[in-house]
Amino acid sequence: MTTSRKKLEGNGLWESSRMMLPEHKETIIRRQLEEGRKYKPVLDPQEMELIEQALAESFHMHRTIKLRLFDEYEDQELTGTVSTIHTYRREIKLATGAGEWEWIKIDDIVSAN
Repeated sequence: MTTSRKKLEGNGLWESSRMMLPEHKETIIRRQLEEGRKYKPVLDPQEMELIEQALAESFHMHRTIKLRLFDEYEDQELTGTVSTIHTYRREIKLATGAGEWEWIKIDDIVSAN
């Protein structure tokens, strides 16, 4: 085998890990992200009622509540007290600490206790 042919076969032009188009790299990355992705569970009306009841109780009684929020890759948990409820926008304001709060869409909540 000649030196130039060895160069082409060994670690030259045809080695796939070094010769990748940006479009192919983006596709591979996108597929890897989608593999770890999950879909939002569909809550039945009774479960949704329980979540809304827990939110109202936290708001009226100033009780601390623990919420689990849906995320495509890993659910997020927040603890705090509901300080505002916007029924028409379907969101709540959760006070998570002294002077700290977050607006949360009710439809993103998968459990409350």
